[in-house]
Amino acid sequence: MDVSVAMQQFYDDQGNISIPDQLTLSGMNEMLFAMAGMQGTADDVLFRFHDYSASREGEVVEWTRAQVNTKIKAVSVRLRQVTTPGDRVAILANNSPEYLIGFLGAMYGGTVPVPLYDPTEPGHGAHLNAVLASSTPTVVLTNKNSAPAVRAHFADRPAGERPRILTVDALPDSLADDWENPMMLFMEHPELAPKAGDPAFLQYTSGSTRTPAGVVLTHRSIVTNVLQVFQAGQLQMPMRLVNWLPLHHDMGIILASFCLILGIPQDIMSPRDFIQDPGRWVRQLSEKGTVGEDAVNVYAAVPNFSLELAARYANPAERADLADVDLSHVEGVINGAEAVSLQSIDRFQDVFGPFGFRRTAMRPSYGLAEATVFVTTPQTENRPLLRVFDRDQLAAGVAAEVAADAATAVPIVSVGAPGPNEYVVIVDPATGEELAEGAVGEVWIHGNNVAAGYLDREDETVETFRNSLPAAKRLADSAAEGAPEDNWLRTGDLAAILNGELYITGRIKDLVVIAGRNHYPQDIEATAQEVTDQILTDVLAAFAVTPDSGEVEELIIIAERDPEADASGDADAVAAVKAAVTSVHGVQPAHVVIVDQGSIPRSSANKIARRVAAKAWSDGAFV
Repeated sequence: MDVSVAMQQFYDDQGNISIPDQLTLSGMNEMLFAMAGMQGTADDVLFRFHDYSASREGEVVEWTRAQVNTKIKAVSVRLRQVTTPGDRVAILANNSPEYLIGFLGAMYGGTVPVPLYDPTEPGHGAHLNAVLASSTPTVVLTNKNSAPAVRAHFADRPAGERPRILTVDALPDSLADDWENPMMLFMEHPELAPKAGDPAFLQYTSGSTRTPAGVVLTHRSIVTNVLQVFQAGQLQMPMRLVNWLPLHHDMGIILASFCLILGIPQDIMSPRDFIQDPGRWVRQLSEKGTVGEDAVNVYAAVPNFSLELAARYANPAERADLADVDLSHVEGVINGAEAVSLQSIDRFQDVFGPFGFRRTAMRPSYGLAEATVFVTTPQTENRPLLRVFDRDQLAAGVAAEVAADAATAVPIVSVGAPGPNEYVVIVDPATGEELAEGAVGEVWIHGNNVAAGYLDREDETVETFRNSLPAAKRLADSAAEGAPEDNWLRTGDLAAILNGELYITGRIKDLVVIAGRNHYPQDIEATAQEVTDQILTDVLAAFAVTPDSGEVEELIIIAERDPEADASGDADAVAAVKAAVTSVHGVQPAHVVIVDQGSIPRSSANKIARRVAAKAWSDGAFV
């Protein structure tokens, strides 16, 4: 099936994205599956699961599109027996075929899936309990691998308060024989038909800075955003996705589920298996394939830290088992979900460039769950694009360029330009007025890819999603020209736009303010790790705390020790970091502490949780 042709039905005569009111993800999947059946491709392999649970070499389990569709319908039939339409269904499992099948099966069953994770994931017990309390699922979907941990997680609850637990791979395929296409019912009773604006699933925020909030993603916002990804990312067909991202994360589940819906082949494995050996990911990227006479274009999406891991532990020049890899057919690696580091990009290119990886395939991108997942990505051949700004001017709210060797130089990688049918502006967070090019302010977004709001949090929904940008507060040459005044999304991210490219400088609430001067924590952290090999790359947190005396805030830096470094070198590293940060930023750290690997708190999306670390410090941790 030609995916590009199938997508054209979602554009109007002017080339704008236009999602029919009656479209749902389950309806879209069933329609495209029927088309695949008519074209004789339903028995093609849809995804391959790389399972390393039994051996380092792993086992590849293949699923055809027909097998997946049968299992989805079996799940939906079972759910219809035990749920009411609109119920929420949590998915608690490891990355697996059953995870994706359960996700689509919940939609087929008329329920709202809540993608979560195996309860054995370390360090996230409080987050999981908070999400379950918020989403109140009536059913939990899991698989045989995760079922014991799931049952243990709910064991201390009274029987009447436990959700029903269904094990996807224990459900017989024969259940699918009882599936009835709901379209027949909806044709007779159109008032019962789901709509594109209805909730499709709940994506919970990481909870690194507050109680996790459930972002209500609609069918319209998801389909719109996927079309924006395909168009802005200039994705080339035929394609294959290589995906180890956690499926409870918005980028992981949306990319994986849409490849499933569109019939795009993908390879999946667990994040743990990637971290144990990044070479597994490199080998999967290297695998070639053809559709007819056309070579398959390979894509992946990863957070920045994984580039460091791959460069360090999967260097083909140092590993005989990777010596024959060829990455020349890798068309795109989306670098998102956390701050993008030029150092990581350069190191990855140095290692894998000799094995065919093209620098232009690296796509630093920006997004957030409140905008479904994607906001900006590079759309020119000049990528990844770097600009060097003056640190003092950034602190004053201006992105002014300086020479790369300037004492106050701060290099920032562009995360590209907005996708189609989407508006991105820079706004003064205090006044709500649009700022001119080169000014640093808050990123505001408008488009049909923006989520409906937060579950059961009306005040926060209004504060975040219902902002106004009236004509009186727009520039004469406004980037919001043609956009409505209402329903603008405030992201909380600080950035500047130059020549149409977005440069993220930090988050409003993460700013380190000492003696009335603003400092970006990412900037301080970059300085700290540049002066010593003792610190694990990009695993450190800079934050300000107010001492018990109530005097001026103090700068604290917590850094994890590199696994190849000895603790005996900590003292020299601390001294070097203090000297460098004082010299470069004009603020002396009150404390620099180097801790064991795994000590710094992270969000469920694996991001460094600065504010959680700050609270832990205030509570006496890290001492």
